[in-house]
Amino acid sequence: MTDDVQAPTAPASAPRQLAGDDVGIVSPRDFIHRGPFAFKSGQTIQGFTLRYETYGALNATRDNAVLVCHALSGDHHCAGWHSESDSKPGWWNNLIGPGKAVDTRRFFVVCANVLGGCQGSTGPSSTDPATGRPYGTRFPFVTIRDMVSAQKLLLDHLGVAELHAVLGGSMGGMTAMLFAIDYPQFTRRQIIMASTANESAQAIAFNEVGRQAIMQDPAWNNGDYPREGGPRVGLAIARMMAHITYLSDAGMDRKFGRRKRESAGGESYTFDAQFEVESYLRHQGQSFINRFDANSYLYITRAIDQFDPARAYGSLEQAFAPVQAESLVIGFTSDWLFPPEQNREIALALLRAGKRASYAELSTDLGHDSFLLESADLYALIRGFLERPEAYVFDFAI
Repeated sequence: MTDDVQAPTAPASAPRQLAGDDVGIVSPRDFIHRGPFAFKSGQTIQGFTLRYETYGALNATRDNAVLVCHALSGDHHCAGWHSESDSKPGWWNNLIGPGKAVDTRRFFVVCANVLGGCQGSTGPSSTDPATGRPYGTRFPFVTIRDMVSAQKLLLDHLGVAELHAVLGGSMGGMTAMLFAIDYPQFTRRQIIMASTANESAQAIAFNEVGRQAIMQDPAWNNGDYPREGGPRVGLAIARMMAHITYLSDAGMDRKFGRRKRESAGGESYTFDAQFEVESYLRHQGQSFINRFDANSYLYITRAIDQFDPARAYGSLEQAFAPVQAESLVIGFTSDWLFPPEQNREIALALLRAGKRASYAELSTDLGHDSFLLESADLYALIRGFLERPEAYVFDFAI
């Protein structure tokens, strides 16, 4: 049994900065699955909620849906505005909208906050019906496959008969990859950006330091903390460190260099933020703790660490054996978190498995976050891949 209800949102009045190619004011909805849901760990919960947004309309044949999968710190709000008071639109607003690369005049776009998240979807901060308190670390461990299974139930609820495409960057690329593996007849195209088929030891290490920053904060209290409290210092530090991995040395130098804040003056012998980059990272940490739950951070980073289809199936080629989707994989030259060679290996494994796959590598100095930022070349790749009337393979480009 499922329900679909309007999620709380701000008043729907058009923001002054609304452009003609924006999807406009959007309202999130809550998909409520009331039946039991079994996690890969073997644990079960009695129902869950996924908060999601849609843009555009489902066609009569119900096969024009494009599923957008978010990264670790993302959520369901990937395009449009919630109210006139919004300071910024959805996180991929530059990509999604009428006439944009993901054209909402043509496609029915769906984006959901993942299971285990904290932006309206069921996760560690949700109330455990058995106790009336937040689950905390009693919440079942979540895998990328669990996230995919929950989103497939949402798509069934929405009446989607077939995905025209699934796309995402970073963790979203992992999600897209598993959609094509787990639901091969349902998924016609996949776009994987700035992602990996399994994290390197270095990437796992960065996630572990972030988790330790949270768990060593006394306010974490073994995951049992009030909704408005918790390990805010630890979470802010985890975010600051992770954010460094999303950037590149060249990009940070171009943006900040060694510029000092005006308030720092000349030589300042204090530990207050003196350099612009310090101020920027502190701002990132503080803004993050106001919208993200520390336990969700622990759960989702662990899900990313555990993602390894090659290990699960014996090899990456065997993992891709069921795939019927046409695939486009995109790497970015300055991404040192999930570097180009890891993205290239995904495309090569698909080709070795006899699948229709293409690879493109874009030269940027924006680091791992390149897939989120303005890029005419990226938009052209995505538009061309999505709008071909029939399955098509680009030239394999490096």
